[in-house]
Amino acid sequence: MKKLLFFALALGATTVDAAAAQPSAACAAKRASIEAQLQEATLRNRRQEVAGLQRALKANKAHCTDEVLAKERETNIKNAQRKVAERERDLAEAQAKGDAKKIASRQEKLEAARRELQNVGHAP
Repeated sequence: MKKLLFFALALGATTVDAAAAQPSAACAAKRASIEAQLQEATLRNRRQEVAGLQRALKANKAHCTDEVLAKERETNIKNAQRKVAERERDLAEAQAKGDAKKIASRQEKLEAARRELQNVGHAP
């Protein structure tokens, strides 16, 4: 009986260790994206970008979890929403002044901020 209990505990510990060692699908996808960007930056000889991507890859390997990715995504969405709100205020100010050139410029910036928000909202 003791041998069976020991075996069950050892098997359970191995299963937990194996699950912890395997990154989630989201972390693997993020890692693949970073590696692709790293390869592109290396080909283009962008040293600073390569250094930053190497740090990001190291952090991904060391600390990536679904919870971390969810928190990062939530932060990115909030930042994009804040930017859209700021661009809407800028457009309203330009419209109040009636400057057609500024209105067009602010409208373009607002549309870019909305596209960014949509892209962040749909990112994996």
